[in-house]
Amino acid sequence: MSEDERGRRWTLALGVEENEEAVSLLSDSDRRMSDALSALYGNGEGDKKGRGGLGGSAPRVAKWLGDIREFFPAPVVQVIQKDAFDRKGLRQMLLEPEFLATVEADVNLVADLVALRGVMPETTKETARAVIAKVVAALMARLEARTADAIRGALDRSRRTNRPRFADIDWPRTIRANLSQYQPEYRTVVPERLIGFVRQQRRVVDLDEVILCVDQSGSMASSVVYASIFAAVLASLPVVATKLVCFDTAIVDLTEELADPVEVLFGVQLGGGTDINRAVAYCEDRIERPAKAHLVLITDLYEGGDAEALVDRLARLVLAGVNVVVLLALTDTGRPSYDPNLAARVAALGIPVFACTPDQFPELMATALRREDVHGWAADRDIKLVRSDA
Repeated sequence: MSEDERGRRWTLALGVEENEEAVSLLSDSDRRMSDALSALYGNGEGDKKGRGGLGGSAPRVAKWLGDIREFFPAPVVQVIQKDAFDRKGLRQMLLEPEFLATVEADVNLVADLVALRGVMPETTKETARAVIAKVVAALMARLEARTADAIRGALDRSRRTNRPRFADIDWPRTIRANLSQYQPEYRTVVPERLIGFVRQQRRVVDLDEVILCVDQSGSMASSVVYASIFAAVLASLPVVATKLVCFDTAIVDLTEELADPVEVLFGVQLGGGTDINRAVAYCEDRIERPAKAHLVLITDLYEGGDAEALVDRLARLVLAGVNVVVLLALTDTGRPSYDPNLAARVAALGIPVFACTPDQFPELMATALRREDVHGWAADRDIKLVRSDA
């Protein structure tokens, strides 16, 4: 590395001061990068004029965000944005459309927007809705097909047919059965016959029930976003009957809104206390066939209500045949914060208690719907399960 390049890197790392020699090492883009970082990470009073902060107006912050997005990849931008919200008190800037339109959108931003929805002016709500819709579309593209493939319970895999629908073709068996039809010039197999599954006709009364019961207290914000997406995907599948119930000390049943996941998120009320027992009681009343029901309770188990009644209620549901799973978080990263004592008591009922990533969730639901061992599924994937205190 040349001395000039070494000096350039140290200058960018330490910040540009009124030093002509240091400044001369930086290009125009380098100086813009340095100014953008110094605006957030500078030492305040020691920074030179124009470089000591992000300022108080949306246009100034929007320009800063534009510079940040130009110089850094999206994951780094998201980290810098979070630091800006925490260090510079910029959360109120989300109430201004021109600022919001420039923000790098992700799940955490959606959670912020949902939490601030009640104090947003109407003009900003439209921009917020557009930002949320963009993130939702990206998440749906990432998760929808995988979830549908994993959950599709309309296929009776014990019966096979040589005239399957395209979506029902068993490609591994079809390829093995047609290896003699390999065409060297095309380097592929041209199948002479197809092998697939018989699509099972299922009545509504035969469908498994899936209830996602989601804690919408502030600490669970990202989990709420992902749970809402999955609920919308599950509701779009005609092979399960899906309900979405969100709660803090109040209960919001969003089942009727599941056709529009953006509308679902706008119906969430992030923040407030937590009454898990009350929410589970609400779900219990709406379970029609316990032996066909799957209750996925997504909560950190910090119970503000009656913990004793909650444990008793969960025990009664398990005894009745409801398949109960407790997810301490449904997020991409991070070890969840949760109540270890209540978690251990719930685990002692034989209920799996652990945290799950969105990418693992489709396979988890498929395992649950097949009534297979969720504990074993989690252990096989090195997912840490809460141990019972028994």
